[in-house]
Amino acid sequence: MQLSIVIPAHNEEFVIAETVKSLDKCLNGEIPGKYDLLIVADHCTDNTESILEELSVQYDNVKWIRNNNSPGFGMAVRRGLNSFKGDAVVLFMADSSDSPEDVLCYYKKLNEGYDCVFGSRFIKEGHIKNYPKYKLVLNRITNSFIRLLFWYKYNDTTNAFKAYRKQVIEGCRPFLSPHFNLTVELPLKAVIRGYSYAVVPISWINRANRISNLKIKEMGSRYFFIIFYCFIEKWMTHKDYYRKKKEKN
Repeated sequence: MQLSIVIPAHNEEFVIAETVKSLDKCLNGEIPGKYDLLIVADHCTDNTESILEELSVQYDNVKWIRNNNSPGFGMAVRRGLNSFKGDAVVLFMADSSDSPEDVLCYYKKLNEGYDCVFGSRFIKEGHIKNYPKYKLVLNRITNSFIRLLFWYKYNDTTNAFKAYRKQVIEGCRPFLSPHFNLTVELPLKAVIRGYSYAVVPISWINRANRISNLKIKEMGSRYFFIIFYCFIEKWMTHKDYYRKKKEKN
C-alpha cells in the first residue's frame, strides 16, 4: 500500500526541512518506496517555497504544490487531498508537533484493513507536552461535547493528525470547511458514512516558539457550524450518504 503524507505549510521556513528529514529517517527504513510527501505551500511570504524546492530535489519522494485558492489551513489541506497519489493519506503538521513514529503506526493499522486510523492524545499511552492550559480545557470541553452529540467513544476528534484510505476521502466529499474546522468535518463524516476506524495512542508536543495560527474566538463558530452540519446529516438524511455495504477495504 502506497502512503501519501500531506503537509500544509504556511511560513514554515525554520522547521519544514527538519520535519521532512525526521519523517524520512523514520519511514525510509521501515517502508522504503511505499510513501511520499506532498507539501502544500499556503500563501507563504517567507523562504518556505525556496526550501521546498530544494527538498524536492534532495528527496525523490517529496513534492510540493501551492494552495492557489484562498489562504487557510482547510483550503491547503483540501488542495492536498485533491492531489495526493497514494492508496491512503496521513495529515501531518509542518512543525513536527506530531510524531513520525505514529505515522508508521497508522500505516500498519491501515494494512490491517481499517478504513481510517484516528490518534488520541488522551488515552492510555498517549502523551502531550507543553499544551497551554486554557487550550487544553477548551479542547476537552469541545471533544466531550462531540462525543455526547454523536454517541461515540473517540475523544480527540479535533486533532488533525489522522489517516484515511483514498476511498474514504472520496466518499466524504464535498468538503465545506475552509479553515481548521476541516479537522472535525473529515472524521465525523467518515464515521457517519460508515467507514471503519481504529484508535491508537499518539504523542504531541506544542512548539512553544511557534505562534499559533488558530484564533480561538474566530474559529469557535466555524467549529460549531460544521459539528451541527454533521449532526444533521447523521440524524436527518436517513443514511443517504452511507457507505455501500458491498464496498471492500
